[in-house]
Parts: sequence; C-alpha cells; structure tokens
Amino acid sequence: MTVLYLEALTGIALSLSILMALAWVVQQRTGNSGWVDTIWTFAVGLFGAAGALLPVAGASVNARQWPVAALVAIWSLRLGVHIATRTAGISDDPRYAAFAREWGADSPRRMFIFLQNQALGSIPLVFAIFVAAHVPQGALRLQDDLGALILVVVIAGEALADAQLTAFRKLPANKGRVCDAGLWRWSRHPNYFFEWLGWFAYPVIALSLDYADYPWGSASLLAPAFMYPILVHVTGIPPLEQQMLRSRGERNRDHQSRTCRFFPLPPQNVVVS
Repeated sequence: MTVLYLEALTGIALSLSILMALAWVVQQRTGNSGWVDTIWTFAVGLFGAAGALLPVAGASVNARQWPVAALVAIWSLRLGVHIATRTAGISDDPRYAAFAREWGADSPRRMFIFLQNQALGSIPLVFAIFVAAHVPQGALRLQDDLGALILVVVIAGEALADAQLTAFRKLPANKGRVCDAGLWRWSRHPNYFFEWLGWFAYPVIALSLDYADYPWGSASLLAPAFMYPILVHVTGIPPLEQQMLRSRGERNRDHQSRTCRFFPLPPQNVVVS
C-alpha cells in the first residue's frame, strides 16, 4: 500500500511539472498569462480525477472513487471553462503582467521557475484527492456525504460569485467601479474563499477517528493548509488588489474599508480579514 501511495506522489509531481512547463510555453507564445490558470485548473482536475479512479492492487473501482472523481471533474470543468472564456477576451492577466514588468528581461526564466513552484505547491492538492478516494472502507459513510455536500456548495458558490462579477462588469454604468453586489458585498474575494473551502472536502472524507485505520488520511489536511497562504498571501489576493488599487484607486480603498478581505462577513466600517 505504501508503495502505491509513493508511486502516486511521484506520478502527480511529474505530471504537474510537465503540464506547467506546457503552460509556460503557451504563455510565452501567446503573451497571454491567463492561459496559465486555465491549464492549471484543467491539470488539477485531470490528474485528480485520474488518481481517484486508479485501482488499488488490481481491485475494481469502489463506490467512493467514482463520486470523488466526478465532483473533481465538475469543479475543474466549470472553473476551467470560466477562466478560459475570460482569458479569451483579454490580452493578458494583469497579475502575471505585473510580475513580468517587475522581472524585466529575466521574465521568461523567472516565469518558468514560478510556474514550476506552482506545480510543486499543487502536489498536496492532487494527492489529497487521491487519498480521499482511496479510503480503505469500501462502503460509503456519512462523512463521504458531508464531503460531497461541501464540494457541491463550493462549486455552486464559486459559480454564483463569478456570475455576479460578470453581470456587474457588463453594465456600462459600473465601468471603473468595484463590484459590491451579492457575495461581493460580504467578501472582496468570495470566489477565492469558496476555492479554499472546497479543499476541506477531502480531509472530511479521508480522516478517521482512529489514526491507525488510515494514516495516509492526514495528508489530505495539507490541501487547505497549502491553499490558504497561496490564495491570501502569494498569487491570489496580493497581486490582484495591487492591480485594483492602480485601476480603481479611491473606490477600491473605500471598498476595502467596508468589506472583509477573504472570509464572508457582513459589511462594516472596519475591515476584518
């Protein structure tokens, strides 16, 4: 069993590295960094679903592997299509464009390293899916239903946040304004919040009250633990808010003063992050 999990880890690492190298090639040739996030989303979904369906010791796929794979695929397809549609309508992603300007002539090399680091940071995410799908108990349990419910709520919440932002931007009267409609009134980044929340589904499925029953289950905790700093402190909120301050100025500062940075909370005068 241990050999299988170590082989899965190795396969996940190599696959993500190759796909993010491909993302670098696409970014360099098109000049549009938005395709990086598109490829990343589809890569995590593809390898997550494939890993979930990987049979153990020649056994047939069990009742847990199919729903985990299906929910991962639905998440990836929904988000990937959304990002691809958005990317097709822009010349470049402002977050990555800011990195490129900062890096100057060394941008291609540093972008490659950056994307390989992104692949490295994604290993715990895909491995969490694998671990959850391969819980030894074959029959579905209440915690499997709870994990699936979390994913369904997350997919719906993220889709709602994206739809509200798209609808807001389509109105000519909102040009230059900061979206504060619907979920965006409660959080400055509700889509990122739901993205992070979704990775709790796998620990819910994988963890056992008795650690000895499934020690590998604890590895699933790395997914939300890794995703939070990535979204809140690295490639998610910081570069996006810097771009918003450049393009929206005082309107964005006013929105920041009233709206929680990450966790959805009622609008207020003092920011609670």
